[in-house]
Amino acid sequence: MTTIEKINKEVTGNFRQFLFRLQEYTLTSIEIFRGLGAAIRYKSETLKEMYLTGAQSFPIVFLAGLFMGIILALEVGHRFSSFGAKTLVGRTVALGMIRELGPVISGLLLAARVGAKNASELGAMQISEQIDALRAFGTSPIQKLVVPRTVAAVIMFLPLTLIADIVGLLGGMLVAALSLNLDPGFFWKSAVYGLEIKDLLVGFVKPFVFGYFVASISCTYGLSTSGGTNGLGRATINAVVISSIAILFMDFVLTKVVWEIL
Repeated sequence: MTTIEKINKEVTGNFRQFLFRLQEYTLTSIEIFRGLGAAIRYKSETLKEMYLTGAQSFPIVFLAGLFMGIILALEVGHRFSSFGAKTLVGRTVALGMIRELGPVISGLLLAARVGAKNASELGAMQISEQIDALRAFGTSPIQKLVVPRTVAAVIMFLPLTLIADIVGLLGGMLVAALSLNLDPGFFWKSAVYGLEIKDLLVGFVKPFVFGYFVASISCTYGLSTSGGTNGLGRATINAVVISSIAILFMDFVLTKVVWEIL
């Protein structure tokens, strides 16, 4: 077999694998929407996942939002100071955090944390045949395992993103006051009056979309795990990578749609 034939075979195999994963994810998503009511039936599992997704992710989201606000204020503050526009720092930080940095940075961090958690947990259950045992007893793995994780992610991503936005604005205000000698009142006035409805809309819609894709993609990879511990590692890595790509792609789509419609 020549080198070109090997390359063609590998590309064809990867493309078929992609189509298979896409089909598998589509079927899983359909089952998730059909079984959303199971979040109430398995209320304890849903509340547990909300705690694991929300409360335990608080420190990393808090720190990420704080440093993003500080860095953004430092970068734009010194540039604006060069032509006497320091009062625009508040508006820039608010727009940057609420529209983009808050949702995207929080989403990527949670994709790594929550996505890896879901894929590894469900992958371990798949390898140890616990998933097959659930099916044997007439219990749907989607309703018992995937739906609570998906609902928890969709619910908790928004408050976590709001935390990142708020601490980012506070960090930007501290930088503006201590480093740029800008009155906090000017900062907050510029931040609040510089926001429009579409800025808040896109900033608050993104966490719901990101939460769904992170949970559904990571759970799909977890349920399709095979090949022992090596396969578990590959599934976890792929879940994080694909979830991150989905977040960036959906960020572009939502931003484009909002700008076109509003």
